[in-house]
Amino acid sequence: MPQQKPSQSLQRELGVLGAIALGLGSIVGAGVFVSTGIAAGVAGPAVIISVAIAAGVAVCNGLNSAQLAASHPVSGGTYEYGYRYLNPWLGFTAGWMFLIAKSASSATAALGCAGYLLNLFGISAERYLVPTGLGAVVLLTLIVLTGIKRSNEVNIVIVSITLFSLIFFVIAGLPVVLSAGLDNFTPFFQPNAEDAGNPAAAVLQATALMFVAYTGYGRIATLGEEVREPQRTIPRAIIITLTITMLLYISVVVVGIGSVGAETLGTVTSQQVAPLEVAARSFNIPGSPVILAIGAITATLGVLLNLILGLSRVLLAMGRRQDMPSFVARLNNSRTTPYVAVLIMGTVIGCLVLIGDVRTTWSFSAFSVLIYYGLTDVSALQISDEQRLYPKWIAWIGLSACFFLAFWVEQQIWLVGVGLIVAGLIWKTVIRKLIMRFSEE
Repeated sequence: MPQQKPSQSLQRELGVLGAIALGLGSIVGAGVFVSTGIAAGVAGPAVIISVAIAAGVAVCNGLNSAQLAASHPVSGGTYEYGYRYLNPWLGFTAGWMFLIAKSASSATAALGCAGYLLNLFGISAERYLVPTGLGAVVLLTLIVLTGIKRSNEVNIVIVSITLFSLIFFVIAGLPVVLSAGLDNFTPFFQPNAEDAGNPAAAVLQATALMFVAYTGYGRIATLGEEVREPQRTIPRAIIITLTITMLLYISVVVVGIGSVGAETLGTVTSQQVAPLEVAARSFNIPGSPVILAIGAITATLGVLLNLILGLSRVLLAMGRRQDMPSFVARLNNSRTTPYVAVLIMGTVIGCLVLIGDVRTTWSFSAFSVLIYYGLTDVSALQISDEQRLYPKWIAWIGLSACFFLAFWVEQQIWLVGVGLIVAGLIWKTVIRKLIMRFSEE
């Protein structure tokens, strides 16, 4: 197995606050500003149950990620954990699914940013959504190329604006919700929600979609090689990030549904990709839609920024192990950026933006990321009792929930996902044979 060269090691530049900022920047974005609308269209007001269940699953997976990242703090996340605690095939599968899942999430974030921006200026999303999304991908890719220190400075500004807008949304929207009473929450399982004849199926599908909205904590783990005092910093940052996010998501979903209704949120998301901005129009407070639009734009940009960072680090790790061509592991002269990996992932995300449909990209991300975190949980089960930070049952809950929820997305989505897993394993076999052949020559 190829060994990591000292010249390929990244500098440790992040502390607890920086890691929390990266986690919040990764989570609070497309999830709260876009996927809440998608999930509301699936489950109606019952999406509140989905948000709560997804939060519980995320806590289990977050603690498992914290255990793994603290004991094995290198770039690559579950890709590296799979190699260390499972076997090369499962390790590769984890890395492959991460690239697929988060590339799709990145495309959703770019389209979400474009939707809110165009809606803010009253421009037709149907015509300009994809070009604007591509512009966002290019801009953030260039920022990531400058290195993680500069990227984190930009991220802190983005997170601050985003959190302010969401707190404003909750506070400004509560009076509207209280005055409306329970009107927008009844019937709880609405007749026009998808799978209305099977409320449990609708709730489970929405849970799978909402789980992805919590998974930015994994960015802290994938950046473990660049965090100071990783055994102390990583677990604290993940737990604090998830606690803040859970409280925020539940508050935003309740206010969003209570103000305009779940049906409106779902319809607006499919047409304009700007559900919370439309909800803010009911607040009767001047400037509310503008504040939400600005927060959504910064949030989705923040997610895109952090996803490009995480994706490039996983591709870097796969290049080091020669699961990908070795040139993708090249760093710039100051050893702060895997520039080839950044450029490749920026290109892949740009191609997915061309799909132009947030429901498709987000659903595909849901299946892939659930498989990825299921492998995280399997890895966490292999940690010895001496090294274990949290009880083993947490890993079992996370594992069962991830593999169960993965197959509640649309059938055509998970069938394509399974096909891509097979394609990835074929790729691993072929590239290994090619490397061995060139080595012999």
